[in-house]
Amino acid sequence: MKKVAACAMFAGITGLFSLQIQAQALPSELRPVVPAATLSGQAKMTFWGFEVYQATLWVAPGFAEAAYEQSPFALELFYLRDFKGADIAKRSIAEMRRQTTMTLTQETAWEDQMLALFPDVKTGDRITGVHQPATGAVFWSNGRVLGEVRDAAFAKHFFGIWLAPQTSEPQLRRALLAQTKAATATSFAP
Repeated sequence: MKKVAACAMFAGITGLFSLQIQAQALPSELRPVVPAATLSGQAKMTFWGFEVYQATLWVAPGFAEAAYEQSPFALELFYLRDFKGADIAKRSIAEMRRQTTMTLTQETAWEDQMLALFPDVKTGDRITGVHQPATGAVFWSNGRVLGEVRDAAFAKHFFGIWLAPQTSEPQLRRALLAQTKAATATSFAP
């Protein structure tokens, strides 16, 4: 069952998962890092009836979904199942391949960095990635810094797992970007 859930962690099959929205505040440890961030959207991912994680996206003013890699933001995954950190890293690489062609050197380096950073998670744990434009990403686990990957290309494709148009989870993407789209629509309305 853990392997099925681990495989489902990032890759879903259309129609086999559901999304549910719940309100949440920006975690206090992230306020100094992305101080003006507001909630963009949330979604609970389930796969074949198994709850996998609750995803929450906070974005800085000026965030544009088509150029997400140019803005600071925070993406939190609140785990609803136990997972091995190694499985999270391997699945992340597989999902990143959907967006770009990586060299073997790049793929190996990125996977090694994630293997070093991502801990095994238990139900109730959270991992939060903070996107730093033109720099990379910083990762947090349950309120403490895990470390960073100083590579803007890595950050673009890692967060693209959820935010890129090529995501394997378009419904999840829509839910995470819900408030951003609403704000954009409102700001351009006649």
